[in-house]
Amino acid sequence: MDYTLVHYNVKAWEGRAYDYCMENLKKMGFPVDGLTFDPDLVIRGLVIDKERGNLVKADRFGCIKRAMHGTKMLSTHAVREIYGREMVDLRLEGRWVFLSTFFSVSEAVAYMQMVDMLDDGVIPANLGSFDYKGLYKAMGMALVTAHLEGHLKNEIMSNPEQFVELDPELPFTLLDQKEAGKKLVLITNSDYHYTNKMMHYSFNRFLPSDMGWRDLFDIIVVSANKPEFFQMSHPMYELVTDEGLMRPCFKAQIGGLYSGGSAKMVERSLNIHGNDILYIGDHIYTDLNQSKVHLQWRTALICRELEEEYNALIHSRGYRQSLLELINQKEVVGDIFNQLQLTLQRRSKRLNAQTVAATDMDNENLSQSMQKLLVVMQILDGKIAPMLEADGALFNKRWGYLSRGDFWDKSHLMRQIEKYADIYTSRVSNFLYYTPFMYFRSQEQNLAHDSYTNYCSQVDQFPSNGKLD
Repeated sequence: MDYTLVHYNVKAWEGRAYDYCMENLKKMGFPVDGLTFDPDLVIRGLVIDKERGNLVKADRFGCIKRAMHGTKMLSTHAVREIYGREMVDLRLEGRWVFLSTFFSVSEAVAYMQMVDMLDDGVIPANLGSFDYKGLYKAMGMALVTAHLEGHLKNEIMSNPEQFVELDPELPFTLLDQKEAGKKLVLITNSDYHYTNKMMHYSFNRFLPSDMGWRDLFDIIVVSANKPEFFQMSHPMYELVTDEGLMRPCFKAQIGGLYSGGSAKMVERSLNIHGNDILYIGDHIYTDLNQSKVHLQWRTALICRELEEEYNALIHSRGYRQSLLELINQKEVVGDIFNQLQLTLQRRSKRLNAQTVAATDMDNENLSQSMQKLLVVMQILDGKIAPMLEADGALFNKRWGYLSRGDFWDKSHLMRQIEKYADIYTSRVSNFLYYTPFMYFRSQEQNLAHDSYTNYCSQVDQFPSNGKLD
């Protein structure tokens, strides 16, 4: 439900989560007065390095491309010095924390601000001696307490219009699927009281007068306790009153409302298993990874930021094309420089060896030409470097694009999405633009040696036996 069927205003929701976290930190004795929530400080897909007090952005291989210590971005040189021989490994949970959902935003902002406090020496000595890991643990306790106390959810239920962004097309998207014969199941970790409030507010106003949000679903599971819901069996209870009265049950029935249980119970009740089920969620691990690894369900990731990133990419096409042209110019100049350098090397060993670029040039002319080319490359570097730093600033001035690790490569987040999501989109209502009978197929995946341009330019040079004449 959360951030999938019900989308929250991130600044409002995470801003209040941050406020409650700060209140708890203040009660613990931390000097947090004056700190404010800055949602632009982080984006989804970044990774917290608890050992160094850093926030990093990695490419698909785990190589770190950008980093922030506390709330200050590190230079490219500093990133290479610190992480030149290290890679992000999400299996090392004691060090790395992956920000996989919007719920991570308040957590990361609070932690990076606390790193600044630790570095500045303003944390009172009576709180104990902290390193960056200990600081993360203290912040985590304050944030968890904020959620467990329930003040935030009570505030959201009292003023949903302040926190929830409505999507009028979403109820009709589900209606299309239901009327086409699909079985719809809602599985949420939220309790029924909160789920009912949010779904009623988000759906009922757009449904036919004789329908409520519960009529859309064949089975509803609240307090599901994901990811364990996908991993193991827990007792299932049927909710029999709106006040939350429950009774034990062993099999879900169509039209039922349940608490707890397991994914396998849902499969048995619907008599549908494995890849006949498409599970849609916003959390890469809790939703996609676990449902695919343990049950082989098909998966769809909801990533609302894609809309903003897509618009940013459209508006930066001219900028990126100019940057690409500069990079291509440097590549051409660099290739000529390398040929001249190779000629000098060959001449020092074999007097008559030449390269194409150095034909009829003596050594003095070669050296002078190489110096001129170095100057040209330095000028190009002076133009390229700041443009690479600023690439993606239309999306986020610190971290660039969500889906790109750098100008050339995918981000670590994108690698996780490719690995665990069969499809991804910005909102569930995008399915409305396809029929409910649509079978989605992946695009052709090109490899480096699949370049048709290169192939077409050279195909006539290769005889049928595959050997050069």
